[in-house]
Parts: sequence; C-alpha cells; structure tokens
Amino acid sequence: MAIGARAFMSGKQVMLEPRADEQADRVRRRPETEASSADASRLLSRSAIIRLLGTYGTILVLVVMLAAFSIAEPGTFATIGNFRNILNDMAIGTIVAGGLTVPLVAGDFDLSIGYVASFCGLLLVGLLSFNQLPIPLAALTVVAIGALIGIVNGVVVSKLGVNAFIATLGTGTVVVGLNYAYSGGVPLQLTRSREFVNLALGRLWGVPHLILIMAAVLFILWVVLNRTVQGQHIKAIGVSAESARRAGVAVDRSRIVAFACAGTCAALGGVLMASNLGSGQVTAGDGFMLSSFSAAFLGSAALKEGQFHILGTLIGVLTVAVGNNGLAMIGAPIFTQYVFSGSLLVVAVALSSIGRRYAKDS
Repeated sequence: MAIGARAFMSGKQVMLEPRADEQADRVRRRPETEASSADASRLLSRSAIIRLLGTYGTILVLVVMLAAFSIAEPGTFATIGNFRNILNDMAIGTIVAGGLTVPLVAGDFDLSIGYVASFCGLLLVGLLSFNQLPIPLAALTVVAIGALIGIVNGVVVSKLGVNAFIATLGTGTVVVGLNYAYSGGVPLQLTRSREFVNLALGRLWGVPHLILIMAAVLFILWVVLNRTVQGQHIKAIGVSAESARRAGVAVDRSRIVAFACAGTCAALGGVLMASNLGSGQVTAGDGFMLSSFSAAFLGSAALKEGQFHILGTLIGVLTVAVGNNGLAMIGAPIFTQYVFSGSLLVVAVALSSIGRRYAKDS
C-alpha cells in the first residue's frame, strides 16, 4: 500500500508539474504582452496623428496663421476690409489653380499654365489696342487660344505618349517664344482702358467683380468634376488609367478635356490680369505656376486624404494669401514671402504624400 501510495503521489506530482510550468510561462510572458500592447497603442496614436495631418493639416496651418496675425495686428489684419482684399487679390490665382486641379485629378501635370496666362493677357491687350476688336470678342478669342493650347498638351501627352512634365514644359517654352515674338519683349499699353479695366476693378452690389468671377469659375469646375460623367471619368483615370480604360472610359479624350480646362482657366486668368494691370506684361503670369501647384498640393491635405479637389485648392490658395498678407501687415521683409511660399510648397507636398499613403493603406 505504501509503495502504491508513493507511486500515486509521484504520478500526481508528475501531472502537476507541467501546470506549474505553464503558469510560470504565463507570468513571464505577461510583461512582454503588455509591452507589445503599449507599443501597438503608441503606433496607432502616431498613425492617427499623421493621418489627421494628412487630412486637416492645411486647415490647421490656416487657423494658426489667422489667429497669430489677428493677435499681432488686430486693428489692420482682422478686419472685414482686409479679408475682402485678400479674396480680391487671390481671385486670379485661384482661377488658374482651379484649372490646374483638373489635370492633377487625372494624374497629370501642366507646367505651361503661367506662360499661357502671360501670353493670353498680352495678346488680349494687343487685340484691343492694335486690332480694335470689341472687348467680348477679344476676350473670347484669347480664352479659345488658351483652350487650344491645353488641347495640344492633352494630345501630346495622351496620343503621343510624352510625359506630361516634359510635354507641358516644352509647350510652355514655345508659348514664351510666341509671347516675345508678338510683343518684342516690351509691355503693351491699352489705348481704351476704362471699359476693360472695369472688368477687374469694378464692383457689383459692393462685391468686387474678381471675387464673383472666381466663385463662378470654381463652382463650374466643381460641378464638372463632381456632377458630370466626364468628371467621374477624369477621377477614375487619376486612380488607375488602365482600370478606367478596361471599364470603357475614353481615357485619351478625358485627359485632353482635363488639359483644355487648365488652358482655359489660365487664359481667363491672363484676361483678368491684363484688366487688373491695365496693360500687357510679358512675364506677368509666370509666377502662377509655382503658386498654383503649391495651392493644389496644400488643398490635397484639406478634408481629403491626399486627393486633389476644387474646395481644397481654394483653401490652399487662401492659406498662401493669408500668409503673404499677414507677413506684409507685420512689416516682414519681402524675402520672407518667398521663403514662406517655398517652404509651404515643401510642406504641402509632404502632407499630400502622407495623406495619399494612408488612404492607400486604408
């Protein structure tokens, strides 16, 4: 009986020992599990913060600047008159940037928009002063020329297979040559400026014409991109041109339409710029290229994760305009505006890339 009891006890011990080992393993693994959970929580919180920056980063920058400049210059910056001036000053650039947004949605670039704006503004002044064309006819003519340049860009990119960066840079250089050939490199003055200048400097019900025209153009572009079949095709191409083609989308035609929108808006910007200046300047619109890309990329980090859209572009232009206006209000040196614009472009591209990456991961 004693031997049996010892055997029984030894068997019981053998049965219990593995359970004790398992409990010890669980105790040892618990800190590792808790550490892993803490690391995962930190990664998730960091991911959430980065994702928020990719979606609302531009709006955050805009709000911070509004608050800072309002505190620094409450009597001059934070006034209705100044905000109206900001909207009026940014109107032409917003129209050009809005047109650029359309090919960007399709996944293409257009580096010719600034040169097209300069050329069309100069050409309009020449048609009015030298050829004595009526203002509506002259304006429609140069806008049609801008649309034609956009169509040429679209054909070169879609039909000939040239990279959009190279194609539009080359087209823009040709436009610069035409600009100098037409003007001889000197500004052109208006001979009948009163009616034409009123197009940009006039007011309707107390609201500047430029703000009303900007609002109308942005609304039309928003409708085209969001409420038409053509707009849905352009968006589909931006996601995947090959998938869109397999789904029956006329990819080449849609890309041409997108470039035509950019050229049309650039030409319209040139018309309004010439009206605002009262003359035709050879390089007056060249700066629209950098500012438009900066605004579009900033806008892609506003409300949507790395996606180009019209409302975002408006927010992007407003951010740049508020920054430049605020710097001028506080008396900052002129070089700070260039530093601000360049830095903002880098930040805009970074935020857009972050938003696009996290949108793909989700």
